[in-house]
Amino acid sequence: MHSLLRRQIRKNLPEELKGNPDLDKFFNAIEKSYEDYDDKIAMIQRATTISAQELKAANIELAQEAQEQKKTLQALEQAVNSLNLNLDNTEDIVHSKQNIVSAQKLAKHISKQAEHIALVTKEKDNLVKDLEEQNKSLNNYAHVVSHDLKSPMRNINTLMSWIVEEEKHKFTQDSINNCDLISQNLVKMDKLVSGILKHATIGNNEEAKSNVNISLLLKDIKSTIYIPKNVTIKVADNLPTLFLDKYRLEQLFMNLLTNAVKATEHLENGIVNVDVLEKPNYWQFSIKDNGKGIPQKYLNKIFEMFKKLDNDVESNGIGLALVEKIVTFYGGKIWVDSKEDEGTVFYFTIKKN
Repeated sequence: MHSLLRRQIRKNLPEELKGNPDLDKFFNAIEKSYEDYDDKIAMIQRATTISAQELKAANIELAQEAQEQKKTLQALEQAVNSLNLNLDNTEDIVHSKQNIVSAQKLAKHISKQAEHIALVTKEKDNLVKDLEEQNKSLNNYAHVVSHDLKSPMRNINTLMSWIVEEEKHKFTQDSINNCDLISQNLVKMDKLVSGILKHATIGNNEEAKSNVNISLLLKDIKSTIYIPKNVTIKVADNLPTLFLDKYRLEQLFMNLLTNAVKATEHLENGIVNVDVLEKPNYWQFSIKDNGKGIPQKYLNKIFEMFKKLDNDVESNGIGLALVEKIVTFYGGKIWVDSKEDEGTVFYFTIKKN
């Protein structure tokens, strides 16, 4: 354990405890809290990626099964209609051996199809139950691992601040700069763990629905995020009020607006436009900027976890993945249109209540 940390702790202990032989056990326990945090962050990244792949595969399988069930039901409906037509013509069925055989085959086919539907439904229910259990386990795992990671990182950051505070007169300017860099990376790691936790639990936490005025929400966000003087955010007058979870909507708009501001902050006159179109069954929002744009080769990857388009040290590669998950959670779609050096438009839909 670092001698400076030992000295700090002993300095603040009561006199009767300073000579206690059990202090070494206490110091060893603190030292163990810093072990294996690199392995743990790798574990949570792998778990999140694997879980997302499993859920995507399961959703595809469920969609295929639903399509098959739809086709089966259509075939059954046609078969039942055909059987009813035959049964309406009683004389033909009684006197026509061919019609009697046809009706018997039809009844047998319907029975088999009903058994198949019952089996597929049971398998689907088991799959959904299994996915719910896996999702619950992942949620618990993410909470535990994030807590285990955050604690030592914050302790290290505190220790670094003590070192700089007490020993900075002995440091060169390069050493002081390196200490600042360490602290910045620890803060970045803390945000990364928080982002992973938000992404893993966004669809599991219970919703606290309320009427959310999007215009007022954007006003609050604009007062929260950093907006340079050379960047202007223009908001349409016809933004709706949605009966949804305010926290999720705030995460959605804040991530998109922050990205738009970063894309335009290098311009003399950066402009970000927030607009909406009302459709019969949903709202179509758009956030447009006149910034640097996104290269074509990255457009199909921007919603993936841990994907970053530049070397922004503050970016953790989770923001757009979180945005997509929130939009999908509300049954909507999100897509992007962008040209390099011209700007980017993010479109997303949210179903009407």
